[in-house]
Amino acid sequence: MVSSENIIKFNKAIQTLRPNTEMIWNDDIINETDFNKVKWVTGKNDNGEAITSDTNPHSELTWDLVSAEMDKVKTEYDALDYARARAVAYPSTPDFMEAYTEKEIGGDSTKWDAYVINYNKVRTDNPKE
Repeated sequence: MVSSENIIKFNKAIQTLRPNTEMIWNDDIINETDFNKVKWVTGKNDNGEAITSDTNPHSELTWDLVSAEMDKVKTEYDALDYARARAVAYPSTPDFMEAYTEKEIGGDSTKWDAYVINYNKVRTDNPKE
């Protein structure tokens, strides 16, 4: 089974090292053997179908460079775990609007105070580091 995480890492690594590169693969790219199974798109035929090569035509796309870039992509993704956790845990926008409106227009800060407590709890539970 192909891991969507590996697909994303591999694609981002390739596009960072050589933008607009086209390729076809069917398995996870987790090592050099997998990398060497990639079919590289070298053009299109008269019907618009991809012409592929088993030989990598891009000297700037070695396994060592792609693997290092995949590691970098993973590190950058992992560094934002806190932000993804916060995004789903924060109180909703309608909750914010209702609490703020009641405080500012209605003069009742009960919902606003609860909102602020919940908001700050999310930040405490999901620190940047």
